[in-house]
Amino acid sequence: MTVPTPPDAAPVRVWDLPVRLLHWTLAAAVAAAWCTGEETLRWHEAAGFTAAGAVALRTAWGFCARGAVRFASFVRSPAATWAYARTVLGGTEARYRGHNPLGGWMVVALLATVAAACITGWLYTTDAFWGLAWLDLLHRGLAWAVLLLVPVHVAGVVLTGRRHRENLVAAMVIGRKRRGGAETADAGDDPGRT
Repeated sequence: MTVPTPPDAAPVRVWDLPVRLLHWTLAAAVAAAWCTGEETLRWHEAAGFTAAGAVALRTAWGFCARGAVRFASFVRSPAATWAYARTVLGGTEARYRGHNPLGGWMVVALLATVAAACITGWLYTTDAFWGLAWLDLLHRGLAWAVLLLVPVHVAGVVLTGRRHRENLVAAMVIGRKRRGGAETADAGDDPGRT
């Protein structure tokens, strides 16, 4: 079983303000895009451009920022991710300050899929690609893929939060998590293991 983090452990900064704002902006934009469509195309396009902007900024920040928000700190190799997945199945996974290896790949999958949905949606509005059935189908398929990834993401957040006895949604709002003895520092973090 996973060793719980002591409730009295001092909090540590994990996610900075830009990442938190971009996370919630992206979530709201994706929800808005799903709630709008052909009848409210102007709102759908605005939501799509907002999502595209959030993805672009988060991607840039993932390469430029330091600490747990940098892609290099949480995107692990397939072998390391598979090894981590086996520990999750066994209930012995390590606690990570930022994203664990599975969460890291979920970030990549969500950003890439939303980006592709935004690009195909934009292309569909151009003269060169207007009315192409294959592009419309691809855009809709990508939108459905995002809709399938979101509950998997939420399930991972709930599972990890319960296993490690911490509120990860609150951490994405305030940017801090408890520091604990079972914690694993992310690669590239300055403080190292705690």
